[in-house]
Amino acid sequence: MAGTNIDLRTTLQHIVDTATALAGARYGALALLHGEDRHVTDLFTSGMSDDERRAARPLLDGRTGVLGTLMDDVQAVRTDDLAAGPHPRTLPAPLLPMRSFLGVPVRVHTEVLGSLCLTAGEPGRFTATEAALLRLLASQAVAAISGAHLYEAARQREHWIEGAAAVTRALLTGAGTTDALMTVAERARVLAGAAAGVILQPTPGGGMEIVAASTLDDPAGLVGTAIAPGSPVLVQLLGGEEVFIDDSATDDRMTTPVRSRFGPSMMLPLQSGGRLIGTLALPRRRGEAPYTATDRQLASQFASQAALALVMADAQHYREQLAVYEDRDRIARDLHDLVVQRLFATEMMLESTRRKDLAGDTTTAELLGQAVDELDSTIQEVRTAIFALQQPPAEAPTTFRGRVLRETGGAAAVLGFQPSVQFTGAVDALVREPVDGELLDVLRGALAAAHRRAGVSAVEVEVDATARLSDGRPAVRLAVADDGHTEDGGRSPTVIWQAPL
Repeated sequence: MAGTNIDLRTTLQHIVDTATALAGARYGALALLHGEDRHVTDLFTSGMSDDERRAARPLLDGRTGVLGTLMDDVQAVRTDDLAAGPHPRTLPAPLLPMRSFLGVPVRVHTEVLGSLCLTAGEPGRFTATEAALLRLLASQAVAAISGAHLYEAARQREHWIEGAAAVTRALLTGAGTTDALMTVAERARVLAGAAAGVILQPTPGGGMEIVAASTLDDPAGLVGTAIAPGSPVLVQLLGGEEVFIDDSATDDRMTTPVRSRFGPSMMLPLQSGGRLIGTLALPRRRGEAPYTATDRQLASQFASQAALALVMADAQHYREQLAVYEDRDRIARDLHDLVVQRLFATEMMLESTRRKDLAGDTTTAELLGQAVDELDSTIQEVRTAIFALQQPPAEAPTTFRGRVLRETGGAAAVLGFQPSVQFTGAVDALVREPVDGELLDVLRGALAAAHRRAGVSAVEVEVDATARLSDGRPAVRLAVADDGHTEDGGRSPTVIWQAPL
């Protein structure tokens, strides 16, 4: 795009120089104008010094005087004497000795892009021949400008499409799903060249509130800002209408206290299937260029795509939650079968013990000890299953380190405090299936056992991926220690487990 802009400027400068030379003019100028208020946005001159350019710029205003007439005329405007013609001007003589004037509009259909003008110091300098020449060169300028605009619009459209695709990928792959609205706001801000990307959502009271804001400046005061119910702009937004504002600071429809910080703005509904998710606002700083029709169209298409991606991401999140709940149902069924089987076996063991005790068998104590051990094991299995069921269903971690932290975080809800966790070595890279699952099973059991002991106020978990087995093979080592005591008053044993990598 930058290269194309340089090529366009070179071409337009060449057109001005050629027109000035062929017509024998003193000065030549090609002024590009803003379509709505016709002020000069860019100026190419021939035969003028820097001081003369500064003096000529106000004279090329497309709203008044001879150029004002030129903008409304599809033909060339030729004036033999600017000082005595139908549009007399007070010229800054002797800095700009202008008498004869010849100008043609640079126009595409009904849209005025600018003007190509020539002046000379003597009256009556230009003829119909020079006028025809200037019209021809103006058509060349139109072709160059139109081609550059088409190229720029194509590149701009490509960037918006790529941005919409990137947002969709980010939301559907889980990256940034916890802050999906911020992902949309950030990408839209960059694509639109806006000072801020803001997401507003409806409030229970009938207004709208900023819930996410992306800005290079201090975002303080943006998030939480609300549009009060009854505001004119709110009626349009809640109705799913697009709102385009030339100057946020002065537009009567804007009522938020932050409006004074911004100028041109777009407010686009995020809706899918008739449901309004929120509004995407893209304000620029005061004094910056207003949004073009192409900007508005591309941003609207982006908003529609982003809204669809948000809905799809929500649906995917709900499917993941459903999968977790289904897995919990499976765990509950497995737990039910396991508990019933062990309790039934324990019941039979105690019944057998009762009968042997009646018969005077000396193995009663041993059998009772086995029964107690079975009950203890059953309780531990139940507690371990409870730890698994207490894990939050959303945002399941994908790394081994995250899964370990998730287990200890779930245990904290039951223990009443957060176990400390220490990792040694590249655990995410080294600990793979099935070792990771075995380690997590042991960890759950150790945490459940710690909870059963009285007086436990601290649990230390260490996962060491740099350990070695007795034969020298690399291994992962799990150590779980707590500050509790056993029933006989001794210190709690440290659970040590290791497996080859």
